[in-house]
Amino acid sequence: MTRRTSRLARVLSSALAAGALLTTAACSDNGDKDESRDSGVTASPAARKQPTPSPTATLTEAGAQTALITAADIEDDWTQVKDTEAENWHDSLLIGTVDVSDFLTAKADAADCQRLMDSLYHDDLLGKPSGANALRGFTQDDSRLLYQVASYDRSDPQDSLNWMAKLPDECDQFTMTEGGEERTVQVIETSLPNVGDARQGLRVTVQGTTDGEEATLTLDVAAVRVGNDAITVTAGGLDGNEHDSVEQAVKLGTQRLKDVLAGKSPAATPSEIE
Repeated sequence: MTRRTSRLARVLSSALAAGALLTTAACSDNGDKDESRDSGVTASPAARKQPTPSPTATLTEAGAQTALITAADIEDDWTQVKDTEAENWHDSLLIGTVDVSDFLTAKADAADCQRLMDSLYHDDLLGKPSGANALRGFTQDDSRLLYQVASYDRSDPQDSLNWMAKLPDECDQFTMTEGGEERTVQVIETSLPNVGDARQGLRVTVQGTTDGEEATLTLDVAAVRVGNDAITVTAGGLDGNEHDSVEQAVKLGTQRLKDVLAGKSPAATPSEIE
């Protein structure tokens, strides 16, 4: 009886020791794996690789002024004008009431086309800036180029870019009237350099009369978003398109804005003139 009891005690003792070793090994092995397994939930690769958001700089009035392009940044023979002169540029050919009967989905499309013409006239293509804002104007013969840098920190400039992207389809051609005169408007999409976080280009052509003579106003329009800030360029006139100058302004102007937001000083002269 004593021998069997002693043998049984040795067997139980060995079993307990083996169990303890297995438990220790399991704990040690688990320590080399993702800790999320302890709770029975495995972290997804996306969650493990989630980047830390970088701080976003706030565009100041001084920064917006620094981010403005100069005449050296755009092609051809543009001459900078006084800011007060550029602020008062409003082409009368852009004024008019859109004819709703031109549209299949009349109210929605006509409203977007009216918004386009009004925003071109008032120089607020992306809406009213909610933060810093600066503009600069240039002339060349009978053409004008207006360049703006603005912050939209309390609104979403991407919404306006999405709206612009619809316009070549919704407003490809329509009529508007002003003072009994009809004007024909055409809108097409244009390409822009692959800069900024998002971008959209348009060409707007308005055929009508000015001073009693037939005239065609051609405007190349571009908007580029960098975070909650954006640049807009509107260039053209009665002489034809200014797309090359708009492309150059977009390319160099976006880099200037990015430099300012990064706390750097933009290059004094353009790094590349095509």
